[in-house]
Amino acid sequence: MTEARTAIVTGAARGIGAAVAERLASDGFKVAVVDLDEAACQNVVDKIKESGGEALAVGCDVSNEEAVNAAVERIASELGAPTGLINNAGVLRDNLLFKMSADDWDTVMNVHLRGSFLMTRATQKYMTEAKFGRVVNLSSTSALGNRGQANYAAAKAGLQGFTKTLAIELGKFGITANAIAPGFIVTDMTAATAERVGMDFDEFQKAAATQIPVARVGRPDDIAAAASFFCREDAGFVSGQVLYVAGGPKD
Repeated sequence: MTEARTAIVTGAARGIGAAVAERLASDGFKVAVVDLDEAACQNVVDKIKESGGEALAVGCDVSNEEAVNAAVERIASELGAPTGLINNAGVLRDNLLFKMSADDWDTVMNVHLRGSFLMTRATQKYMTEAKFGRVVNLSSTSALGNRGQANYAAAKAGLQGFTKTLAIELGKFGITANAIAPGFIVTDMTAATAERVGMDFDEFQKAAATQIPVARVGRPDDIAAAASFFCREDAGFVSGQVLYVAGGPKD
């Protein structure tokens, strides 16, 4: 990277988001670590600063239009115009369809889809002005369908269509848009899934690994590596793609 650019990572207080934020910082980005609770972001910010990077903790509800606009303006003012955006913020409200409430549906849609839309809309003006931008949306293998996740699967599939449309609309401005679809990654979210189905988390991981061609479950750093590639200067001819990072092929 010829100059220090600013990247925003949402849902970055822990898990995949934290790993992506730390990886992009090591790649030379100034990183805005965004999550609902600003204080929860400080640990990630401290790690980045201890490693010689520059980072800013920002509290923001990505589903709130005013909050998003204010957060992006603050980031642009304090860190620099954002030209990288990783839409990672997400929540689970798993249940079988007949048990799923409208609130369960709306909450997942608001964070994953509305949040990604609002964050991208707020940052794209900085990217178009810079004639450079990298948008990475976090989808999931659940986009292909997953029992008990009608809301989550629909949102993650929606993010793939959103990504491809961004690539078409923004490409002429030097902006790429790609999606990463993780498989089984060890995070608090997969731990919650194990709890929901009544399994010990270690046993849950072992069972998952038997179904994965590389014979192991994924780690947040696996996703961070993919995000790092998509955000590179020399990845400018890769856009509108969905990369399944799942230890093997997916349909």
